Amino acid sequence: MFPELKEIGKRRRNLGLSQSRLAQLVGVSQSMIAKIESQSTSPSYDKAKRIFDVMEQLERSIETKAKEISTHKIVGVSPEDNVMNVARIMRQTGFSQLPVIEKGHPIGSVSEKLVLAYVAEGESVSDISHKLVREVMEEAFPTVDEDSNLTLLSALLRYSPAVLLIRKGKLVGIVTKADLLKVLRPKE
Repeated sequence: MFPELKEIGKRRRNLGLSQSRLAQLVGVSQSMIAKIESQSTSPSYDKAKRIFDVMEQLERSIETKAKEISTHKIVGVSPEDNVMNVARIMRQTGFSQLPVIEKGHPIGSVSEKLVLAYVAEGESVSDISHKLVREVMEEAFPTVDEDSNLTLLSALLRYSPAVLLIRKGKLVGIVTKADLLKVLRPKE
């Protein structure tokens, strides 16, 4: 569906563009942009499409990338670690979930929520403490390219507590729901 023409002014201002600069990028006059924004004229479909295409391209180029908000030092555990060691790492780092990594590749995840679920089900703390991560881990966090945008990250973080970032097949970062808060800025 085509956006409404009244969005042009708002989107232009959000991009920090003057009417003159937008007009130059689109190939129309500044007065044409002013008239469209004031709704005193309706552009042809082709002109309106060009305006929105230019703004969309600019928005994509300045959109925050995953690597900009990620934590680059990934704290992970081995599938051969025991749950007691995982709990110690979580206390030391303040992380409530960790990727399980084997030979540089994510194979699962473990979280304090998972460990507490075992306790809630009646398993003794002592028994849980000595279990191997391999025995209790859940599925691995999703992985995306480090240049992925926030829209993709937000969608994945609705269903997963973290997303791992990769560059050329290697893990290079992790993004959690808390990291998304880094992009919140006051409205101008």
